[in-house]
Amino acid sequence: MDEGDAYAELRPLLFSIAYRMVGSVSEAEDLVQEAFLRLHRALEGGAEVDSAKAYLSAVTTRLAIDHLRSARVRRERYVGAWLPEPLVTGQEPDPAGHAETADSLSLAFLVLLERLSPVQRAVFLLREVFGYGYAEIAGLLDRTEESCRQVAVRARRHVEAGRPRFEASRGQRDELARRFFAAVEQGDTEGLVGLLAADAVLYGDGGGKAPALAGPLHGAERVARFLVGLTRRGRAAGVGTRPAEINGQPGLLTTDPDGRLLGVLALDIADGRVQTVRSIVNPDKLRHLGPVGDLSALLGDPRPDPASGSTRSPPGRSGPH
Repeated sequence: MDEGDAYAELRPLLFSIAYRMVGSVSEAEDLVQEAFLRLHRALEGGAEVDSAKAYLSAVTTRLAIDHLRSARVRRERYVGAWLPEPLVTGQEPDPAGHAETADSLSLAFLVLLERLSPVQRAVFLLREVFGYGYAEIAGLLDRTEESCRQVAVRARRHVEAGRPRFEASRGQRDELARRFFAAVEQGDTEGLVGLLAADAVLYGDGGGKAPALAGPLHGAERVARFLVGLTRRGRAAGVGTRPAEINGQPGLLTTDPDGRLLGVLALDIADGRVQTVRSIVNPDKLRHLGPVGDLSALLGDPRPDPASGSTRSPPGRSGPH
C-alpha cells in the first residue's frame, strides 16, 4: 500500500481513535497528520513497514497518550465544565464514520472516558470500540499482552460503573427530542418538565470565553426554566435554531442573525425522558463547524437566577420571567 492509498483508507480509522482519545477535532486531526508525517519520514529513511495500519495506529495512539498527559493540567485549570468538541454526525461524509457505534461517540461516553488514565483509555478504546486483539494492542503500546489484559479489566470496571444509557429505539428517541425542542421553542415549561427526568442535569461549556453556566444545573424544573428563559432572550436577539445529530445523539445548532454558529446542544435520552442536556458555547470548540458568532454580545449573562432557575438579564435589559 503506497502512502496515498494508506491516507485515504486509514485516515477515518485514525481520526476516530484520536478523537475519542483527546476529545478535540482539531487536535485529533493534528495527531493523525503527525502520524502520517512520521510514516513518510520512516519510508524515506529506508525503514521496512510491514503494516501501515499497525504502524499508524501505534503512532497515533502513542501521540494521543502523550497529548493527554500534557493536557491534564490544562483540564484542571479549565473554567467551568469541560466537554468534548462536538461533531455533527448523521451526514456524508462522516469524519468519524469508521469502526464505531453512535453510543461510543456520544459526548456522555467521551466525558466518561475522562475518568481513565491515558493508557487505560487507549487499551479500552482499541479493544472495546475498535476490536483490536490483545496481542495487537500489546504491539501498538509496547507492553505485554497480559499487562494489556489487566489494564483492560480495570478500565472496563470504571466505564461500566458509569456507562451512559440511551434510548434503545432511535425512532422513539428522535420523536421525544422533537417534542422537547418544540416545548423549548413554545416556552412550555410544564411540558418540558414532563419530558425531563426528575434528576435531569444541564452542563454548559463556555471555557471562560463565552457566557455559560459556572456549574451543572440540577433538576427538571430548574433546567426547564433556564432553557425557556434563554430561548426567549435568544428569540428577541434574532437567534436561530436547527436540529442536528450531535455525536450520534439528538441535538440542536444555534446561530446568530447572520447565520454564524453560537452553540451546540446535545441530549441524552433514556427511559422515555431527557436525562442530560449538554451545551457547548466555547467558540474554540465550534470553529471546526464554521464561522462563529459572539454570544456575549447577543445574550449577555445566561446564568440562572439562584432563586428561580430562570436566566439573569444583562445590565439595562429586562429578561424573561
